Amino acid sequence: MPQLYAVIGNPVEHSKSPLIHAAFARETCQDIVYERLLAPLDGFAETVNAFRRSGGAGANVTVPFKEQAFALADEISERARLAGAVNTLKFTDARIEGDNTDGAGLVTDITRNLGFNIARKRILIIGAGGAARGIALPLLAESPALLVFANRNLNKAQILQHQFSPYGVVETCDFAALPGRQFDLVINATSASLSGEQVPLPADLYALDSLAYDIMYGIGETPFLAHARSHGAGQYSDGLGMLVEQAAEAFYVWRKVRPTTAPVIAMLRQHS
Repeated sequence: MPQLYAVIGNPVEHSKSPLIHAAFARETCQDIVYERLLAPLDGFAETVNAFRRSGGAGANVTVPFKEQAFALADEISERARLAGAVNTLKFTDARIEGDNTDGAGLVTDITRNLGFNIARKRILIIGAGGAARGIALPLLAESPALLVFANRNLNKAQILQHQFSPYGVVETCDFAALPGRQFDLVINATSASLSGEQVPLPADLYALDSLAYDIMYGIGETPFLAHARSHGAGQYSDGLGMLVEQAAEAFYVWRKVRPTTAPVIAMLRQHS
């Protein structure tokens, strides 16, 4: 019998996860069934438990349930603990294991697919919310020279600085302090792109051969990427590769097999 997996969210009908994991399963010859599960906003735990009773072996978790998944899990990985959120659940006997693969997916996309070496680079993360928190530890594990959280609310950024300082050189600033500073890797971890807003960034932000990365995807060139393109970024990318790579990391958590991601990214690019 194939093992059952699902992506759980609200909304969830737009999720590309079933398409991605079906491609992974074909390529690696894994016998799985992967579906979408719409959970009521007040019924996430009930949805997870019902899926487990029906034979579910694991699940991806999307908005708005990542923090509820964190609370539900019996065991939490280190990267999920620091992220404060879980996007991957694995069911083993009577226990639920929680992990967060977002940051690993981002780093793999940047280093392998985009060919950008993070070591000794100056990183700027724009935003200090859950997305920023979820990617910080894997980025710091690549030994950058510096990681800076920039946010309108400096107090929120300072909380992340305190949390992640044991893992590398971490600083914070507000947007008014950015002019005159340059970075090699600039990551937009805000939701501004979803509403077509531009984060107030200076024109001289990008160092030579820098990379601008927007974790959003599927909405064309965002204002952030347009700004980067016109102000000296050497390379720029949306987050589609991160989406596929975090899914591949989840697939490995479940199946202990690493799928090939390039054909899946190309397929999604073609149909986006």
